Amino acid sequence: MRLLLCLLLSLPLAVKAQTAADSLPFPASWAGDWSGTLEIYNPKGLVQSVPMTVEIHPIDTSSEGRYTFGLIYGSKEQDWRPYELVPVDPAKGFWKVDEKNSIVMESYLYGPKLLCLFTVEGSRILCTYEKTGPDTIVFEIMAGPDKPVSTTGNTLHEGEQIPEVNTFPFSAFQRAVLRRVGEE
Repeated sequence: MRLLLCLLLSLPLAVKAQTAADSLPFPASWAGDWSGTLEIYNPKGLVQSVPMTVEIHPIDTSSEGRYTFGLIYGSKEQDWRPYELVPVDPAKGFWKVDEKNSIVMESYLYGPKLLCLFTVEGSRILCTYEKTGPDTIVFEIMAGPDKPVSTTGNTLHEGEQIPEVNTFPFSAFQRAVLRRVGEE
């Protein structure tokens, strides 16, 4: 456990912005339309399946490097979220997702994975997009209450000061395997 905590606390901040399989850097290597089925789980199992599409396209050819990052659940008429991916410091893997409604969330690219951790209305949510191949992105959301279910540690054990560790519960998990649609 101590080794795991040391590893987690000492992760390097600089990240590689391109996977070995891709010839273009992020987000150009992710450009295109990606579709699949979002499966929504609770502790009892699968509770809902919804068609999902992610649209990632350059907005312009300026040096700013903004991309669309649109999410569609069902159809555009049902639930379309026309977000934008905004570069902040791409060399360090630092991006923002602008929801175009006053919500802008920091996101971090680590290897093939774009990560965003946030809280909203008492829930803690980890949202990930992972490019697992040239034509596949895996989207996942893990969610649960933003209140620890337990707190352990924070003690002296065999002469070593053990840090406090909070564990958080989960209430939902969502996953979609998205495949590239057509050619970019």
